[in-house]
Amino acid sequence: MVNHMACFAAPAALGIVTFVFRDRFPEKWHIGWLNTLILGSTVVLGIDHAASGELVPYPPFLTAMMNPADTAVMIGEIASVGIPMAIALVAVWMAMVIVHDRLPSAAAPPACAPAKIRRENES
Repeated sequence: MVNHMACFAAPAALGIVTFVFRDRFPEKWHIGWLNTLILGSTVVLGIDHAASGELVPYPPFLTAMMNPADTAVMIGEIASVGIPMAIALVAVWMAMVIVHDRLPSAAAPPACAPAKIRRENES
């Protein structure tokens, strides 16, 4: 029996929103990091679900959408598994940003920076 999971839909939806509105986030938030985490997890989960037969290359693409009773179960799994996964990705991203901001080397130019950059910073 196929589980009809589509938990990757919640992180994928979050990824679409953060990608579309990426220019509205401050640069210091490194929104590209979040998009990379989301894209990576969505691709891996998509491959996993395709391998298990839950995601197919023909409409309706999710096997759970072929039967209305399975669709209700799928939505419940998106809510109970997919949303917590998306929250976990955001938490990991937030931790990455906080650690990056607190590292002393984050504000300083790298020691191996080209001479032109070092001269500009010394002026």
